[in-house]
Formats: sequence, C-alpha cells, structure tokens
Amino acid sequence: MATISSAGVGSGLDVNSIVTQLVALERKPIEDLQKSTNKLQTQLSSFGKLQSALSTLRDAAGKLTRAETWQATTASSSDAAAASATTGAKSVPGRYAVSVTRLASAQTLTSGTFAAPTTVLGSGSLSIELGTWSAGQTVFTPKAGASATTVTVAAGSTLEQVRDAINAANGGVVASIVNDATGARLALRSRDSGEVNAFRVSATDDDGNNADATGLSALAFDPSAGVASMTQRQAAANALATINGVEVVSASNTLTDVIDGLTIRLGKVTSAPVDIEIAQDSESIRKAITSFVDAYNELNKITRDQTKYDANSKTGGVLQADRAVIGLQSQLRSLVTGTSGASGVYTRLADIGFDVQRDGSISLQSARLDAALGRLPELRRLFANSDALVPANDGFATLLKRYGDGALGVDGALTARQNALRERIDRNGDRAEALEQRVAQVEKRLRAQYTALDAQMGQLNALSNYVTQQVAQFNRKT
Repeated sequence: MATISSAGVGSGLDVNSIVTQLVALERKPIEDLQKSTNKLQTQLSSFGKLQSALSTLRDAAGKLTRAETWQATTASSSDAAAASATTGAKSVPGRYAVSVTRLASAQTLTSGTFAAPTTVLGSGSLSIELGTWSAGQTVFTPKAGASATTVTVAAGSTLEQVRDAINAANGGVVASIVNDATGARLALRSRDSGEVNAFRVSATDDDGNNADATGLSALAFDPSAGVASMTQRQAAANALATINGVEVVSASNTLTDVIDGLTIRLGKVTSAPVDIEIAQDSESIRKAITSFVDAYNELNKITRDQTKYDANSKTGGVLQADRAVIGLQSQLRSLVTGTSGASGVYTRLADIGFDVQRDGSISLQSARLDAALGRLPELRRLFANSDALVPANDGFATLLKRYGDGALGVDGALTARQNALRERIDRNGDRAEALEQRVAQVEKRLRAQYTALDAQMGQLNALSNYVTQQVAQFNRKT
C-alpha cells in the first residue's frame, strides 16, 4: 500500500507517525487472530503426532491378530552345509531326516585350447538345444516346450565375440572363457541344473565340414551324431535324496515342493542323515508383543507430554484439557488394564507380564512372558480372539485394533478434532484477510484526512504570520 513518510509540509505536523500509530491500533485484531492461528496450528501438529503414534499402535495390534504371526515357524539343521531349510506360511512343526545321495549338477563342456581370447574362429552358425542324454550319450531327447537356439557367427569373430553371442542368445547355456598356461578355452555350462537341462551343440561351418574340429565346428558337441569336438567336464544330473525315508528326485538342489511350506537346500552328499527341525518361532512372537508394548509406550508418552501441567512455570501442554486427547488416554488405559474372557488361562495382560506404571507406561516382565510363550494357544487367544456374539471374549489386540480403526476413521474422535482445528484456522485466515482490507481503507482515509489537516494548518500559520507582521508595522508607525 502507498505510504506518506514525510512530516507535515507547512504545519510541522508528523502525519506519518500519527497515521502509523492509529493503523497499529486498527491492526490489533489481526495480530490477535495470528496468535490464535499459531496456537491452533501447534495443536494441529500435536494431533498429527498423536495420530501417527496411534496408527503405529493400531498396526502393532493388528499384527497380533493375524494368523501368520502365531503360525510363524523357524528351521534348524544339524548340518546346514549339507542340508538347510527355511519355513513359509504353511510350515508346521516337525522333524525331518534328510540324506543326500547326489547333488544336482549342470552340464559343462570345454573346447580345445586357443592361443588367446582374441583368436579368430571360423564363421557360420551354432545350434544349441536343451534336452536329456541317455546313458552313454547315444540318444538325445529334446526338452519339452524348448526350441533350439541359433547363434550366428560372422566372419572374423573372435573367441570373445562368440562367447558374447552365445550369452546374448539366451538359449539356456552360459558361455565363459577359461585362461590357463596353455591358452584360452571356451566353456559352456547349462544355466540350470538337472538332467532335462543338458544340451548339445551343432555347427554349420562355412568351411564346409561340420565335424572336423576346425573352424566353428571346434565348438560342436553331439555324441549321438558322432561329433564331440568339445570335452564334457561334468554331466547334467538330478539331485537324489531321501526325506524321512522317502526318495526325492529334483533337477535343482533347492527343494520347494516336497513338503508344504518348507524349502530345503542341499549342499553336499551326506554319510549320515541330517536332522532338520521345524519349531514354533516364539522369538518372532515375542518381538511382535514387544513392538506392541513399545508402540503403546510411545503413544502414552506423547499424550502425557501434550496434556501435562508444570506447576513451577504455570504452563500447560499444547493439548492440556483437550477432551479428545483425555478421552483417548482414558480409553487406552482402560483397555490395557481391563479383563477378557478370550482365554481360559489368562484374563488380563498383567497375567503375561504387562505391568502398568504410575505414568501409564507398560513395563514388560520377561519371566511371565516366557511362561506364557510356553502356552501359545492360550496366549494367542488372549490377544487375537474375536467373538462376534460375545464381545467380552475378544482378545486385547482385537480390541485395540478396533479402537484404533474407529479413532482414526473418517468419523473418529481424532479425525473430527483435526478437522475442527483446520476449519478454525481457515476461518481465522478469512477474517484476517477481511480485516487487512479494512485496515488498508482506514489507513488511506486517515492519511488523506491528516494530509488535508496539515495543509489547512499550514495556511493558518501563514495567515498568522502575516497578521503578526502587519500589527508590528502598525505599531512602529504609531
């Protein structure tokens, strides 16, 4: 807005100072609104912290209501180097004796020696086909659903370039170069292990002879056709094992479909059975309960800090006496100190080690929790039970999750309180904007009025000076 900063022109009247002070008085309601808005925004921020903490508690409680939390298992092995296991959602406690007769392997071939990786080979094409070799490699049976892969080799291609072309073709075979004291060799290996992933290599050599081990035919391998320019270093084979006396055959050393929910990895041939035990994962359940307690204590700390009153400084927390927060605090304490008919053994959280302190926080007693973990079915019911007909039989995690869903929902207490604060902030903003427009108009009017007054007083001062001069001259004449 325009500002007149000079003093009065003719009267010496300080127009700018007078108007500034009067406008400052007019702006007092705006300043009060800004203070109110700042307080409301601080409260809204505090509710945001409460909402986040309650959401964390709700999620921690939700985890304790899910079946997979209580069905979690863990696997141990008497010889993890020979056979190890990991559990899944469908795993159940049990013991398995695993014996490994043979590991699955991938077919591996090596070529003859070349002077260097940059040695130029012949040109033409290679055909790589996956399948199964018979005993003695007299018959090759193509793999069902797989097609032969053709790799074109241009004239002047080096051993390195042939390697790269085979890998780029993605035909189920991986190529690499092995260097030793005698030179460089091309090595070919099945990408996947197992008898069905063996392979043969046929060459169409531009030199006109596809089996003379010179040019591109140096990379041919098809014993069923009497061609074996490359040497087989390892045959493709299936893994052979027994699990609790039942024979298992697998193309891979990772067994995923033998026992529901269990993945067994074979590492070496065994001379004695390896004992694999699947047990209830009490430690993960303990961790879930501890996370629940931590989330509750964090929420309790925030509510306590936001509602406390300091008698020494005579100041209160940002949300002191806020009914929504006090209601939240009261409801949560009532839930964790209440009783439930969910379990026939445990009726309160205190029974499993939840000790509520004077400040509202929970101290978890390990000895009692350890004892409860030894009775998992009852512990599960205490937390996760849900009874639509008899709500008094609901578990504590079920109750807290339900309460959290309600408080954080569209019509929940915290959501409603936050919406109310946002509406008040918006109203304050609208009111402040209207007052700013009014103050601008008042300032414009005052400056016009006092500027006119200054001009009139200047004229009166000039007239007064003139009259004074005339009187003085008249007195001298007389």
